[in-house]
Amino acid sequence: MTLSLNSNRLSLSLFFLQDVIVGFLYSILILIFFLPVLDLIDSFNLTCRYAPLMIVSLHLGLGLFSFNLDTWSTSRGDTAQILGTGAGIALASHVNHLLGLMPDPTPDQLPLTMPALNARLVAVALLRLVLGVLVLVATRALMKALTIPLVCRVFGVPSADVRKARQHMEVELPYRYIVYGMVGFNVLFLVPLLFSYAQFS
Repeated sequence: MTLSLNSNRLSLSLFFLQDVIVGFLYSILILIFFLPVLDLIDSFNLTCRYAPLMIVSLHLGLGLFSFNLDTWSTSRGDTAQILGTGAGIALASHVNHLLGLMPDPTPDQLPLTMPALNARLVAVALLRLVLGVLVLVATRALMKALTIPLVCRVFGVPSADVRKARQHMEVELPYRYIVYGMVGFNVLFLVPLLFSYAQFS
């Protein structure tokens, strides 16, 4: 019995190690192709008037492509969550640039210096953390409460059992995409805006 448990642990550890190695190699491969064009992509996302449409379409298309599975899997929801968060952050960057919020530091402000550590700085940092987390938790709860019944109604899926309803691709993809898209958007737009209004910066 003990030998069986130890061999199971060993095989799980090896699979985990293989996943980490393959993920690392994929990251290097992605960087090789995308690193030369990152500035171009960033400039497009910030300045092009059609960037929001492209951002939403691209992330949604990637989500639909990755959802080509016959059976329900938690990885589908995780993929939609990652894509939704990325889309929300990219949209927030575009809006911040459009409204002139969070500008890049000017050359005379560089290099940035670390402020002196004192009680006020720690208190402000903790206050920002609590306020930010509260806003994001509230965003997630509100969007979840609105999105699941709406998506179930649109696609004719019974919404009495939320867990069972979310096992349908047509519910899980928009639910995760919309909810975490809003969370990502608020991370980079609404929360910093609240900080600036509350003079927590």
